[in-house]
Amino acid sequence: MSKVRPISKSFRFAFDGLKTAYRREPNFRIHIIAGVLFLGLGYTIGLDHIESLILLFTISFVIILELINTSLEAIVNLVSPRIHPFAKIAKDVAAAAVLLAAGVAIIVGIVLFGPKIAQIINTAMPMIRQ
Repeated sequence: MSKVRPISKSFRFAFDGLKTAYRREPNFRIHIIAGVLFLGLGYTIGLDHIESLILLFTISFVIILELINTSLEAIVNLVSPRIHPFAKIAKDVAAAAVLLAAGVAIIVGIVLFGPKIAQIINTAMPMIRQ
């Protein structure tokens, strides 16, 4: 049974988790920075509301999986400080989930940004030729 605690304390624990992941996990930082940059780029090139939501969900999916991966790695390190084949499987599979999500995010980015960037380039080409 879980302890009853104020909701503010629960939020503080969650934000502590985000801060810990950001400080300790380089890949988490990369995903956060890339996510912010691509959201900014999406705003700049004029993604519509649906495209922006798709981008936000895709970025969130990668970040959430990175948080789960970080949690799983910490638990595995706690219960199995020595190298064990099952510990390796757990860590590798969790890392693979993040890798697959990042790959899907790249595909989503190409689909969302590709046409918009191509349109910007096509619009700019006549001005460059003159």
